[in-house]
Amino acid sequence: MQRRTILKGAALGLALASGPALAQEDTMTIGVAIPSATHGFMGGLNYHAQASIERLEETYPQLDFVLATAGDAGTMVNDIEDMVATRGIDALVVLPFESEPLTGPVQSVKEQGIWVTVVDRGLSVEGIEDLYVAGDNPGFGRVAGEYFAETLSEGDNIVVLRGIPTTLDNERVEAFQAAIEGSGINVLDMQHGNWNRDDAFNVMQDFLSKYEDIDAVWAADDDMAIGALEAISQAGRNEEMWVVGGAGMKQIIKRMMEGDPMLPVNVTYPPAQIATAIELTALGLVSPTPVSGRFIIGSQIITQENAEQFYFPDSPF
Repeated sequence: MQRRTILKGAALGLALASGPALAQEDTMTIGVAIPSATHGFMGGLNYHAQASIERLEETYPQLDFVLATAGDAGTMVNDIEDMVATRGIDALVVLPFESEPLTGPVQSVKEQGIWVTVVDRGLSVEGIEDLYVAGDNPGFGRVAGEYFAETLSEGDNIVVLRGIPTTLDNERVEAFQAAIEGSGINVLDMQHGNWNRDDAFNVMQDFLSKYEDIDAVWAADDDMAIGALEAISQAGRNEEMWVVGGAGMKQIIKRMMEGDPMLPVNVTYPPAQIATAIELTALGLVSPTPVSGRFIIGSQIITQENAEQFYFPDSPF
């Protein structure tokens, strides 16, 4: 790993095993590369990233941060390369815009001896990162799938909106499919809505035009749920189906609290996980605290009865 301090012998071995670094004398830099606030969840994630950086800069004067947000994978690759070339970062915290295009560039960063923390969307090759922080993606799909299996009847029809093609989307969908296996539920169609309201609206419009009988929708994300709900409303089919999103958007939680029959449950997936990733990485740089490995934040179901516990009106998401 790159260091601006002298670490020799056993001390160096301990630093490599425990965290990004042990030294605190010189300034060290953490690069943070995340997608821009293209939808609600990412808006919340950007908010928590900036708040975490501000908090850590006050706490640890020996740390500098460089934050870059990108609207596409190519821009994110350029941002990371610039962090390495011009800022000499000691650690990288990255939430890949997409898994495949970011795998090679992030692996190159790691090969230069820089600590790598990957958040949320994993890379397409396992074992590159030193630390992985994410919500429980298999749990996210499993919890939703269990609700569908328990609530729907054999022969009922559903459609599924997937996110951006990433490892985490695969994990969610595979766990959802495993949870409904043997239930007799028919999955009519499954298309990528890219965690985007407009894309989800268009996909849902296509589903509605193709299928006369839909009993429920797994939108797998609250932004996509909003798009799907709008398409359903415009088609005048509100009475026919309900929608399950995910991540606890305050707009969705408020409607659940009010008893909206189209939104019976939700599944947690906190955007504040980026703060966990940045703070663990910082802790590894300034102390001997072990921070390598996997840190997974569990998913749980939100119902009308407990929705108030998950309603944060002042949150950006």
